[in-house]
Amino acid sequence: MAEAVRDAPALALEPAAVRRRLLDVPVLLSIGWLTLLIGLSIVGPLLPIPDPNAQDLISMLALPGQAHWLGADSLGRDIFARVLYGAQVSLTVGLGSVGIGLLVGGGLGMVAGYYRGWSEQMVMGFMNVLLAFPGLILAITIVANLGGSLLNVTLAIGTLFVPAFARIARANTLVFRRREFVLVAQALGARDPRILLREILPNLVGPMLSYSLVMFAIAVLAEASLGFLGLSVPPPAPSWGSIISNERANLDIAPHVIFVPAAAMFLTVMSLNLLGERAQRAYDIRVPGK
Repeated sequence: MAEAVRDAPALALEPAAVRRRLLDVPVLLSIGWLTLLIGLSIVGPLLPIPDPNAQDLISMLALPGQAHWLGADSLGRDIFARVLYGAQVSLTVGLGSVGIGLLVGGGLGMVAGYYRGWSEQMVMGFMNVLLAFPGLILAITIVANLGGSLLNVTLAIGTLFVPAFARIARANTLVFRRREFVLVAQALGARDPRILLREILPNLVGPMLSYSLVMFAIAVLAEASLGFLGLSVPPPAPSWGSIISNERANLDIAPHVIFVPAAAMFLTVMSLNLLGERAQRAYDIRVPGK
């Protein structure tokens, strides 16, 4: 019906142009690092590495070697294993919190942008209230009241992401609701849920997913900040932030204990930011010469 007369997405490019913008050396390196990190996190329990919580006081602050590939912390626990299991926490929190932001914020933003009126005022008023709270303070408050756990940290960070995704979804919906393919669908008698799901939502996928990569990076940093404050997963379960926090007193005598998880976090956040920035360029036809 309306699909036959739908014009091209406002912010999309031809697939070949998207590939040219996306596929270069920094992007490939970023994809390689994230693929390696995700793969190792998934198969971590199957790898021949020590238990991340097993203590070996003889190997306290050991340097990288055959027994401990990346060294050991102040309790003799293998750093490689702890960083690897900490990656599971960071990636899970990032995926879950971005999912919450997309589903809740994106859905509310679509409704606000399409229907306008009182529904838009209510939704965006609530988003402004959430934005008025300092993000980290709000996350600390939520986790402190609910208790430190993987689920609660994900819910706290996901709550912070709802207003941002709602604003992006609303802004794009305001543009698409005036496009010809939506007007034709309305003229043909299509109901609002069908228009939102079949006409507007597919055009939001590109911009929303490209922004999700940047928010994923923010989620990794936010989880590390909560872990540094002791508000992420409860010990002895490792997270990148808690590893750095627990070993900060040993920075002078064993810097590798902190630099290894910090480097893993740096590479992950940089890779996600780079991919998100390139994806936004690929879906933004207003950027000349890119």
